[in-house]
Amino acid sequence: MTDTALPPVTAAPHPHPDAVVEIGDGTRWTAVCRYGDLTPGRGVTALVDGDQVALFRDDTGALHAVDNRDPFSGACVISRGLTGSREGVPTVTSPMYKQTYDLRTGACLDEDTAPGGAPAALRTWPVRTTGPAAPQPGPPPPETAEDRPRTRTRRRTLDEWRPEDPAFWESTGARIARRNLVLSVLTEHIGFSVWSMWSVLVLFLGPEYGIDPAGKFTLTAVPTALGALLRVPYTYAVDRFGGRNWTVFSGLLLLLPTALMALVLRPGVPFTTLLLVAAVAGVGGGNFASSMANINAFYPERLKGRALGINAGGGNLGVPAVQLVGLLVLATAGAAHPRLLPLCYLPLIAATAVLAALRMDNLPRGRRQPSVREIAGDRDTWLLSVLYLGTFGSFIGFSFAFGQVLQVQFHDTFDTPVKAAALTFLGPLLGSLARPFGGAWADRRGGARVTLTVFAAMAAAGALILVAARQGLAGGFLAGFVALFVLSGLGNGSTYRMIVAVHHARARTAVRAGADPAAAEAGARRRSAALIGLAGAVGALGGVLVNIAFRQSFLATGGGEPAYAAFLAFYVGCAAVTYGVYGRGRRV
Repeated sequence: MTDTALPPVTAAPHPHPDAVVEIGDGTRWTAVCRYGDLTPGRGVTALVDGDQVALFRDDTGALHAVDNRDPFSGACVISRGLTGSREGVPTVTSPMYKQTYDLRTGACLDEDTAPGGAPAALRTWPVRTTGPAAPQPGPPPPETAEDRPRTRTRRRTLDEWRPEDPAFWESTGARIARRNLVLSVLTEHIGFSVWSMWSVLVLFLGPEYGIDPAGKFTLTAVPTALGALLRVPYTYAVDRFGGRNWTVFSGLLLLLPTALMALVLRPGVPFTTLLLVAAVAGVGGGNFASSMANINAFYPERLKGRALGINAGGGNLGVPAVQLVGLLVLATAGAAHPRLLPLCYLPLIAATAVLAALRMDNLPRGRRQPSVREIAGDRDTWLLSVLYLGTFGSFIGFSFAFGQVLQVQFHDTFDTPVKAAALTFLGPLLGSLARPFGGAWADRRGGARVTLTVFAAMAAAGALILVAARQGLAGGFLAGFVALFVLSGLGNGSTYRMIVAVHHARARTAVRAGADPAAAEAGARRRSAALIGLAGAVGALGGVLVNIAFRQSFLATGGGEPAYAAFLAFYVGCAAVTYGVYGRGRRV
């Protein structure tokens, strides 16, 4: 298209902040934002007649609009480029391969041609500013949650949500999504701490409690099982009750298991009572599924991997956090005071629920979730759930069992609870920190490619653990488990990115076949959210299987070698599934 109907117009260096910025497509002008909304040196993305346009305000106040698509990589990333100048010419440098472009003409200043022989240049768009629009007669437009003063009467449900619209995302959506992401991470973090609290409490249960190692593995398996079962209904609760509303309710519900732990933990308490209280702690595991489904709906497809990785990684950090608090209690008050640990969390639970009530938002209603029966008939549902079983199941299972495994496998080295607790937190901490990187890595390289690499490395780590256990090498054993934690964290992020990518690819196929793009994309988001909940439930069951495997292995042989061999074989199988189904031509 040539810009003949509308000649390029350069805005005045310093228009009024309320002046409206408009971009022309050759036939008409499209209002994008206020001049004052633009930050000098930072680009934004606008959608003009179906094309993505990168809009910049340079340090002199002038406006420039160029095509957002990088001609060398094909990625729509120019708006995220670094602005500057070269010999007085305003420029932007692509974040992909670092070519620099003249913002006035779009010409590449480093190369003449792009791959394929096409000119190395960005299309330029006419841009102008007009005075603030005069008030129109009639009732004022409805306020959004962001427009209102932050008082107790602030609207709890957003009027609209269009994350795939670049202009909406840049001007409004990103800010709201970040706020909800931060609070989601905080509340999910506390949920993980409550859920995994028994991984620490069993270290306090000395001979006076009369519980053998097999009984302790059972106490850690029970909350894992209930948490896994709750993940499916928790996923659907977000759509039924609203993300903010359910976050507040599920956060306050954590007070119940935490208070029960503080009440019953004392020598002489019946084992059955401990099992029941441990089971109630499973409600903390459900929080993960509702939080992930909620954040998945807040972010555009291109940012889901990173957002879900941050959300899940921040939540997963609740595991090492509670283990560190438990270590502090053990080191200061001693093993005779396990009730101090849940008492520390009661005020934190109340505080996070209040923050969620005050600052989180519900998305507009009407986003019908597909039923479990609908997605259960899909082959990808179960294959992706098995892969998540291998990554998250390993992470949560080892997080619950690692302290006990150290005490039983290397009792001479870790003969006290404090020695075991001093290392228990390390693996979950590194695995939690790795999860966002797994999602971001999968955004760039593809979820299947990253997941395949992860499972191959997990198999190698499993082999190291098996050899170290047989040879009695504590250092090699620790190194192998730390590697498994980090790799499982990376795989958690990449596997969830695969879930989103599979359904997004199906939406693209449907659009090419004639389906409505908006309806296809909305359906992909609904099915992704539902599968995230179901895969999360299956993955959490892996934590149960890990603890059962350790229990039976130590009962039968006195060591963990059979369990380690089973884990190794499972990782090899997951690598084969990833390569055979998703790594051979499917872009996921």
